[in-house]
Amino acid sequence: MAAYVYTSIMLSQFIPPSLPPTVSISPFSMGSFLISCSLCPCRPNQIVSAQDRQSMGAKNNVTEFVLLGLFWSREMQRACFLVFSLLHVLTVLGNLLVIVTINASKTLHAPMYFFLCHLSFADMCYPSASTPKMIADTLVERKTISFEGCMTQLFSAHFFGGTEIFLLTAMAYDRYVAICRPLHYATIMGRRKCGLLAGASWVAGFLHSILQTLLTVQLPFCGPNEIDSFFCDVHPLLKLACADTYVVGLIVVANSGMISLVSFIILIISYVVILLNLRSRSSESRRKALSTCGSHIITVLLVLLPPMFMYIRPSTTLAADKLVILFNIVMPPLLNPLIYTLRNSEVKNAMRKIFRVKGSSRGEVKLQGFS
Repeated sequence: MAAYVYTSIMLSQFIPPSLPPTVSISPFSMGSFLISCSLCPCRPNQIVSAQDRQSMGAKNNVTEFVLLGLFWSREMQRACFLVFSLLHVLTVLGNLLVIVTINASKTLHAPMYFFLCHLSFADMCYPSASTPKMIADTLVERKTISFEGCMTQLFSAHFFGGTEIFLLTAMAYDRYVAICRPLHYATIMGRRKCGLLAGASWVAGFLHSILQTLLTVQLPFCGPNEIDSFFCDVHPLLKLACADTYVVGLIVVANSGMISLVSFIILIISYVVILLNLRSRSSESRRKALSTCGSHIITVLLVLLPPMFMYIRPSTTLAADKLVILFNIVMPPLLNPLIYTLRNSEVKNAMRKIFRVKGSSRGEVKLQGFS
């Protein structure tokens, strides 16, 4: 009897004031009552598992996410601000230079440069979806992003990143036709065909991204809202969802992972066929073709290897994910203008002609093509 009285007194501390007087709790229901109290969303400083959150009922009550960023140290964050600000400016200016050169030049009208112009535009937009936010977050202590901003960032990153992959596939097809079927190149790669391939690349990137975003935006988020990354991506968001994300994770692998893997296999096969076809060509033709294909192969490796590492596995987060995705966002868009200009004599000659500085008799400076 004493134990019963003691138990009733202890349980009365957990009973909400609004509990009807007709409700009584016996010692035998103590375990289930304490469990239900432990899952009460009103308790502060609680740790709730994904399974427990799901049992509470799926309800999206998260209005913002907290980004943990790359480093905790303030010194490292200041260094990141300087480094990534410089790299982002160089990325935008470098790709803008390629776009201006191709559109202003009278000689760069081949299909390869048409696709390169689209690739440079995608490379200019892809890091702009996440890098400016990452740079701004290095200046504040608490890094937050709204739910809508998070979904927009997710859509933009996958849209331009996916389009970049499809454009590289179209460029590989262009090189295959140019080297393996040179007599029919002008007929096969006409202006209409190039426009269709470029348009299909953008549409495919949009479909890939909208599927990825719709899968994520419909998930309920009702618990912790801290993302262990510097921007909103699929895997960290699936980890925070208050629902079973197994099926969604499989669709993410089929969507992002298989797109990267299949594109990589197609590109490697196409370049192997090109290299085999070059055996019967002259040494000068082989040198020129290898120079062009070498640039494309380097770009393919830089662009496709990180997404394959990120999305071809089950929906899990690894310690190296942040560095891998950072490399994918920053380095390929920065290096592509250098790869396609320093290794391409036609582009370098066009830049010299367009941006040649002339000194007039009055000491004025004019830019050829813009005077």
